Amino acid sequence: MAQEISSLRKFVAPEIIFGSGARKMVSNYAKTFGAQKVLLVSDPGVVNAGWVVEIEQLLLEEGLDVVRFTQVSPNPRTEEVMLGAEVYLEHGCDVIVAIGGGSPMDCAKAIGIVSTHGTEIRAFEGIDQTTNPIPPLIFIPTTAGTSADVSQFAIISDQQDRVKFSIVSKSVVPDVSLIDPDTTSTMSPFLTACTGVDALVHAIEAFVSTGSGALTDMNALDAIRLINSHLALLVEQPEDKYLREQIMLGSMKAGLAFSNAILGAVHAMSHSLGGFLDLPHGLCNAMLVEHVIDYNYGSAEDRFAVIAQTMGIDTRGLTSRQIQTRLRNHVQALKRDVGLPDTLGKFGVNMSDIPYLSTNAIKDPCILTNPRRSNKRDVELVYEEAL
Repeated sequence: MAQEISSLRKFVAPEIIFGSGARKMVSNYAKTFGAQKVLLVSDPGVVNAGWVVEIEQLLLEEGLDVVRFTQVSPNPRTEEVMLGAEVYLEHGCDVIVAIGGGSPMDCAKAIGIVSTHGTEIRAFEGIDQTTNPIPPLIFIPTTAGTSADVSQFAIISDQQDRVKFSIVSKSVVPDVSLIDPDTTSTMSPFLTACTGVDALVHAIEAFVSTGSGALTDMNALDAIRLINSHLALLVEQPEDKYLREQIMLGSMKAGLAFSNAILGAVHAMSHSLGGFLDLPHGLCNAMLVEHVIDYNYGSAEDRFAVIAQTMGIDTRGLTSRQIQTRLRNHVQALKRDVGLPDTLGKFGVNMSDIPYLSTNAIKDPCILTNPRRSNKRDVELVYEEAL
């Protein structure tokens, strides 16, 4: 009986509308949820790109009141969440719409939690800590990578302790995700690369996770194929709508995979690093990914061989060690092609920082589904390799 229970798999996903123009359905969905006053969460970059005024206009045209909240940093902070919840309650809002990358979407999830629980957001760190339903969430992603628009994760930064913490709960899976590749046209090549590598790491980690299953595997492998084939081309040709759509689709599939299979050591270490240095999350993943593949390889050889094949590596006749080397070289080459060749040392990480980083990484929920069981010293060695 125990075996049967451990093989059960849950799969949660929002209602998804995918394709060019999906964002324009925002007011239909807001009205479906009985909205009268919408809190529109975003950040200054997305405001400057023009998307916030467009979404605001669509809501106003349908007779809905809109309150903007755009004071969100690139790694959303606890105090921004608390301020956003205050604005939501003060204005009597009843639905939350977020447009942007992972930061506004994660901030919007956390605002929803605080608005119905009335407690500091840090109290919800970990898995399934929410007890009350949260307001309806309608998300419109403007980057192809973070997948906050389909996931049961919210990652918040505590600047005081210099850490990022994870909130994992079905309650923060958005009700509706309007995934419109057109909105990614305002991303810089650097942001395209960062978020694309983030999505690739989501898919790789989900596929080798101890929580993987049939429903997540198909999404993870499809995401690896799409991102591997199209990301470097998109960084070179940012105006190509077909490439943009393929990467957006890959990102969505990677999100559905990792939200349900959870992640692994790359993300546990990346969250710790991002909290410490306040760097873009995808960049942190990029600096760690091949080192974690090497660390985990022996614990999931067959699965990594499938990843190598999915990335176009001919593995016939190769030993396990040769496949590992080819996969590592391929991932490094892809990072170079998209302009992310950096190491931790370049950003000022020293040997003396590693014990602190490792202490936080080992407490991250993502480490629980890593294919190789890890202790603090294991994680320290991987950080050292990445210097």
